Amino acid sequence: MRRLPRPRLTGLGGGLFACVAMTLVAGLAWLLFDGSLFVYGLLFVPVAAATALWVRPADLVTAPIAVPIAFAVGVWPICGDSGGFGAQVMGLVSALSLHAGWLYGGTLVAALIAVVRKAVLIGRRRLPRRAS
Repeated sequence: MRRLPRPRLTGLGGGLFACVAMTLVAGLAWLLFDGSLFVYGLLFVPVAAATALWVRPADLVTAPIAVPIAFAVGVWPICGDSGGFGAQVMGLVSALSLHAGWLYGGTLVAALIAVVRKAVLIGRRRLPRRAS
């Protein structure tokens, strides 16, 4: 655990990190796997976990909120065809509904990590009070 970088991202920084990372993942999925949403969803879970791990303790609540937004931002370029704005929106809605399992799973991972981190922080604060 010591090899991981310390959490330093603000809430906004965590959201931007997740959005940029998911956009890069979408580009990777588009180039290497022909826009596979399965690969995109599979890579979403580690990005969600990294976001929840790298957000500073004061902004832990933002991690489970920013991660689904990042999923939608990243899936936009690979979900639809070039039939215009309406086709893009319908592709986005279809991708979000058909791959909701990945979306919920990554959000759940981020929420669990945030809850565990918050519980550990609260436990560390109460520990010196019990000792004295």
